[in-house]
Amino acid sequence: MTHLEIAPRKHYRSTLGMRVDPLLPILGLHNLISAELEFDFHSHPRGQLAYASSGIIKVYTDSGCWIVPPSQAVWIPGEMNHSIIPEVRAEIRHLFIDPSCLNKFPTQCSVLEVSPLLRELILRVADFGDNYAENSPASRICGVILDEMQALKPSLLHLPLASDRRLQRIMKAMIAKPEAETGLSHWAEFVGASERTLSRLFHKETGMSFQQWRKQLLLHEAIDLLGKGESVLNVALELGYSSPSAFVAMFRKALGTTPARYFKEEIS
Repeated sequence: MTHLEIAPRKHYRSTLGMRVDPLLPILGLHNLISAELEFDFHSHPRGQLAYASSGIIKVYTDSGCWIVPPSQAVWIPGEMNHSIIPEVRAEIRHLFIDPSCLNKFPTQCSVLEVSPLLRELILRVADFGDNYAENSPASRICGVILDEMQALKPSLLHLPLASDRRLQRIMKAMIAKPEAETGLSHWAEFVGASERTLSRLFHKETGMSFQQWRKQLLLHEAIDLLGKGESVLNVALELGYSSPSAFVAMFRKALGTTPARYFKEEIS
């Protein structure tokens, strides 16, 4: 297993993903979960749309991590090993998609921008329960959701992980202290490899340079802290930026908007 170790928490696992029934194309899960709770690593036949209507969650797979604010949801293909962790108290409304429908969707994790229409549909279907009739209003809403979900697109908030054990050690240390401005030379000595080797491995395993991966890590940490209510000033200082304006410039370049507008648009 190549995912990074996560601090121990209370574990929770839903069984809805294990139920296979083409007559129930979508099964919904609605729950309030605290930051102490974790969906432990598991897989199931149904694909899953991981969504929090409030709060922030992180989705881990063997190949990467996605931080998921309420404006987005993550698609997890059937049989993919994954874990879901709430960063703050979150209201989750996950959808589990029957294997008979999975040929419409990617075989890799993808992000879906949650439009106001899709949000309302998700809120409704998550309350249908685990039994509804074919050709009922519930089943027709499920059909619309399956159509809307085909707008899946790559995530701007994806942090790729690595299978190489040297990179795993480096990533684990950087995630534990993202604000540290430690260069590649330090990490080369840390794992006993040359800078050239590590640079090549970062490109090969993540599709990013070392610096690009570090910036993506900082973006992850920024979304996490801002979602927990930290001010832009505090986040900028905590992540080692010289000024709030330098942090805002990084944020705008990565996500196309300022932190204030990003979170305002999520709530609206």
